[in-house]
Amino acid sequence: MTLTVLSVAYPFNAVGPDSVGGAEQVVAALDRALAGGGHTSLVIACEGSAVAGTLLPVPRVRGVVDHAVRAAVHARVRAAVAQALERHPVDLVHLHGVDFHAYLPPPGPPALVTLHLPLDHYPPAALTPARPDTHLHGVSRAQVRGAPADLRLLDPIENGVPVDRLAIRIPKRRFAVGLGRICPEKGFHHALDAAALADIQFLLAGEVQPYPEHRRYFRETIEPRLDRVRRRFLGPVGFARKRWMLGAARCLLAPSLVAETGSLVAMEALACGTPVVAFPSGALVDVVDPGVTGFLVNDVREMADAIAEAERIDPDACRAAARARHGLDRSVERYLALYERLAAGQAAPAAATVGAA
Repeated sequence: MTLTVLSVAYPFNAVGPDSVGGAEQVVAALDRALAGGGHTSLVIACEGSAVAGTLLPVPRVRGVVDHAVRAAVHARVRAAVAQALERHPVDLVHLHGVDFHAYLPPPGPPALVTLHLPLDHYPPAALTPARPDTHLHGVSRAQVRGAPADLRLLDPIENGVPVDRLAIRIPKRRFAVGLGRICPEKGFHHALDAAALADIQFLLAGEVQPYPEHRRYFRETIEPRLDRVRRRFLGPVGFARKRWMLGAARCLLAPSLVAETGSLVAMEALACGTPVVAFPSGALVDVVDPGVTGFLVNDVREMADAIAEAERIDPDACRAAARARHGLDRSVERYLALYERLAAGQAAPAAATVGAA
């Protein structure tokens, strides 16, 4: 079956192979798979996005994102969705944003909503949409544990990473890394403190997005802990540089303060042969095998101790775990199979209440 899929990304972050956000990386991977498989891929995302299919851009926000800016962007996205549905024979709409409910289209082609964030980040009403033929699913088992028993979700499709592209074998160096969005819930100030206690260099890479609380966190909590040598902030990095950093690092530090739903960066680190030292937050418990692919710790002191212990983790054990459990191809295949079922009007066989999963 040849499909036309309209993907609607979170409109405030650019989509592309070097995207910082996990959701944007998933959109980019699915877009490449659709276009490479002979399907038609339409992607609504902000200007500056790089896609393999056809980009239907909405203006990129350059300043602070406040309530008025959100409302204006949501109106632009609703118009873009309506225009795409009018001009193209869309078989399926796939929405990825935490704000998907603000631009969910009226009844028409089936809609799939991927919940990339913890369920409590979404308004309760958004998780029970009245629109017919609308299907929601998560990205890990950990994400839906403890969810309301009457919440109906399709089986999760676990995230994956391009294990073969990430494969790298270079000497380990005496530094730890952190990568991701620079915001309070990622807890990178704990990583900086742990690296200082362990007396090891720490390189932090990622993006400070245009939200007041993110900028305040960076200015008031991260910047005072930085210097030009031992504690460095590199800003966003491309794939090649990220791969080198992960491959050369002693370990990745993931001190997330919220329940991670998938942690692509932890999977990327394992694919590069690098152990993960993390707080036991959400899906990180399922990604990290203590003593084999890293360590789960409860505070800064334990994180500092684990940085030293990370030297004894076998890089090949990390690579093997990534290949066995976190390959991108498997994830993409499951999405494409689900696309075909939903576009054909077939109820997804895995649909069930969360409590019954």
